Amino acid sequence: MQEVGEIIHLANSGRVIIRLRRPLEEGDYICDDSGRRIGRVTELIGPVAAPFASAISLTNNIKKYVGSNVYFLEEPVMKRNKSRRYRR
Repeated sequence: MQEVGEIIHLANSGRVIIRLRRPLEEGDYICDDSGRRIGRVTELIGPVAAPFASAISLTNNIKKYVGSNVYFLEEPVMKRNKSRRYRR
């Protein structure tokens, strides 16, 4: 898990603005310090020397993350085996 930046603002459109310390690509997922995915990067904005990212929130309570650091997981998160209940 690598620290990539800090959430600085929640835009009116519902997107999260992140000040990046490390470059990301569009489509990358950002997570909190516990490894929970909280957003997906949709576009990179600003100058190359000091980039920002706009991300779509994946959680309903994104306001509590404003001002906190965000991380990037290089290894994919293991998906849970969702058992499905079948009718008899």
